[in-house]
Amino acid sequence: MQSDQFSALMRVAERPPQVFVSGSGSWLVDDAGRRYLDFVQGWASNCLGHSPPELTQALGEQAQRLVNCSPAFYNEPAARLAGLIAEHSCFDQVFFCNSGAEANEGAIKLARKWGATHRAGAFEIITFDNAFHGRTLATMSASGKPQWEALFEPKVAGFPKAPFGDLGAVARLISQRTAAVMLEPVQGEAGVIAATREFMRGLRALTRECGVLLIVDEIQTGIGRSGRLFAYEHAAIEPDIMTLGKGLGGGAPLAALAARDSVCCFEPGDQGGTFNGNPLMTAVGCAVMHALLAPGFLEKVARTGDYLRLRLEQLSSWHGLGEVRGQGLLLALELGSDSGPLLVERARERGLLLNSPRPGVLRFMPALNVGSGEIDTAVDLLDALLRQH
Repeated sequence: MQSDQFSALMRVAERPPQVFVSGSGSWLVDDAGRRYLDFVQGWASNCLGHSPPELTQALGEQAQRLVNCSPAFYNEPAARLAGLIAEHSCFDQVFFCNSGAEANEGAIKLARKWGATHRAGAFEIITFDNAFHGRTLATMSASGKPQWEALFEPKVAGFPKAPFGDLGAVARLISQRTAAVMLEPVQGEAGVIAATREFMRGLRALTRECGVLLIVDEIQTGIGRSGRLFAYEHAAIEPDIMTLGKGLGGGAPLAALAARDSVCCFEPGDQGGTFNGNPLMTAVGCAVMHALLAPGFLEKVARTGDYLRLRLEQLSSWHGLGEVRGQGLLLALELGSDSGPLLVERARERGLLLNSPRPGVLRFMPALNVGSGEIDTAVDLLDALLRQH
């Protein structure tokens, strides 16, 4: 396709020239027929890879039955998916929406409604430096991304920030105005910085002691990405609210807000959305959940994550790079220099798709069913590039 054919697309990203037309598993194909090994996978959305049969079958079958009805009515796939999430988590009720930002916006609204009802009008939600919670005005305000500090002012008030991992700083910020503390178990956009088990457990104890809510943003870490169904499970805690997105739809637009019964204080009319919980997308979500809950699937994700970590640690050792960090199949490699964007470009030229969330970091988000041979291919290609660098 000619570049002028894309002139009507609003320029919100610096896109490379490739035009992708098909994909299968861990591989994408462009309009010139060239194949690319994809370790970005829609920023961790395509948990089962490109065009998995589970997803395409669910889409086809549900599309022939019912695509959409008003969210003012029940539909069977939405009820089934909500039941699956509740059964396999510590949460009781689920609200479906279309994106992670929308789910986080819903979590903010729920926490503020709870604060108004149960905590004398408390509305503040403590979040963390370098956090990323979405691109709506409220979720940008909740985020701690330095590049956004002067963007779209004035921001939404009520999101005091603490250094990530500093329990004392959180304690000092809690006041009568505090309704909740909100965090990503792994800060993906910050360069894949995982909260420690001790910090997560400390936050749970602190929020309970102070009578405020704990919200986990599992847009990127949930749905098997960490090697568990949900990342909060690694700390053996039970949060009050959780948000899901990305992998929940396997690449289709689907997200969720889940909460414990004691927190669910929305009344009819407080929350909604035209396409929220539509049967087409929730049928896909059911298919994704069934795939992940199949015997041995999550255990294999954990083993594959260990193998990817091992290979990246070897790569780091060979080239004198930095640490490998993260959980499961959400990992990062510290480069020791700001060479990330250049490596991403050169890797793409060689047929490997990577992401550099910070200039000194490469992020790896392959499909959860990626093969060890595909991991070897990616690491070998990176090794060759680093030898030329």
